[in-house]
Amino acid sequence: MKRLVILGGGESGVGTAILGKKQGYEVFVSDKGKIKEKYRNVLEHFDIDWEAERHTEAKILNADLVMKSPGIPDMVPLVKALREKGIPVISEIEFASKYTDATLIGITGSNGKTTTTMLTNHLLKEGGANVGMAGNIGDSYAKMVAENNFDFYVLEISSFQLDGIVGFKPHIAILTNITPDHLDRYDYKFENYVASKFRIAQNQTEDDFLIYDADDPVIVEWLEKHPVKSKLLPFSIARELDEGAYLKNNNIILNSTNETLKMTKETLALEGKHNLKNSMAAMTAAKLVGIRKASIRESIANFQGAPHRLENVLKIHHVQYINDSKATNVNSVFYALDSVKTPIVWIVGGQDKGNDYKELMPLVREKVKAIVCLGLDNEKIKDAFGNVVDLMVETFAMEEAVKVAYKIAERGDTVLLSPACASFDLFQNYEDRGDQFKAAVKTL
Repeated sequence: MKRLVILGGGESGVGTAILGKKQGYEVFVSDKGKIKEKYRNVLEHFDIDWEAERHTEAKILNADLVMKSPGIPDMVPLVKALREKGIPVISEIEFASKYTDATLIGITGSNGKTTTTMLTNHLLKEGGANVGMAGNIGDSYAKMVAENNFDFYVLEISSFQLDGIVGFKPHIAILTNITPDHLDRYDYKFENYVASKFRIAQNQTEDDFLIYDADDPVIVEWLEKHPVKSKLLPFSIARELDEGAYLKNNNIILNSTNETLKMTKETLALEGKHNLKNSMAAMTAAKLVGIRKASIRESIANFQGAPHRLENVLKIHHVQYINDSKATNVNSVFYALDSVKTPIVWIVGGQDKGNDYKELMPLVREKVKAIVCLGLDNEKIKDAFGNVVDLMVETFAMEEAVKVAYKIAERGDTVLLSPACASFDLFQNYEDRGDQFKAAVKTL
């Protein structure tokens, strides 16, 4: 019996454990931190051996195969020791894909991947497809493979998950965009991060598809130097394309599989240029798997966006409060500032991931009237914008930040939580940060 060791007892780890057990592996789960009660209960239910708050090397280095959770860097000594022993260390998407014949749609990118994943899933589901959505979003992909029999999977995939693939191959890959993010995990080299994102297409053949943003210079340049085998289907809001999706006279035109789908930009449920692109990518994927045009048109018009992403919370005294807690990097914030049309009181800060705030300068100068810093260390934000914005206040708790913003904001303004940083200095995760923001706004 082959031994499968799983590092990390969270959603992906426990899902992989269930699938591993079903496939006849001897399974052991090891987590350096605590394992949540709900996951411990699942492991007990399936009679899976586990440990928490430690890694017992003797029980790990005898593995035939190791699945590590995406949160564990390749640099940690334990992972290095496994690799030196020649033990394969893979990610959940690699493991789970071996046990399903479903058609895979894999979605990656620095921004927009959650919305694009939810939208693609929505278009397929409404179009009558038997589809599961997993990966970085919702349930574990491995658990879904263990418990369901879907014809399609729409997977949101992070670069960390792609780092752990060997043979993983989506039939349709979507690359939304590439901007500097998580550089702390890639030796602070942007090209390492770009290469990681492009792993989504590395095993694709001529029968597979890569849908990508043709307006993104990083993607276009990389493809010129590192061609892929898959069929390219670009999307653009800047120019017309022979094949793919583009904008013409306020219409979205999609040319693929010798068919044309045309609809007005106004039909889209989601606002903003970036959502126009996310919609083009999702529509292209839906069309490729045979969803009818009428169904795509209808579904794209009734889609509800992702929580914590430019989410309108409340209007109080003619001031709009927007929760964009999911904006954990500079590029996401760029979209947010760009999409708000009124003067902004901007709540920003958290755990900095090596951000360069320069690209935000023009938008901040034009739109931001005050900055409310929310983080344990706000020096970088103060240095970047101290000379640009007249009013800057430091806060260290969400309730305080919202109260300060409320005092500053005037009729017709927008209070925007769009942090540009990770949430771990003051919150459990970006959802917790967004929920606290919404709760604080509701008590004003």
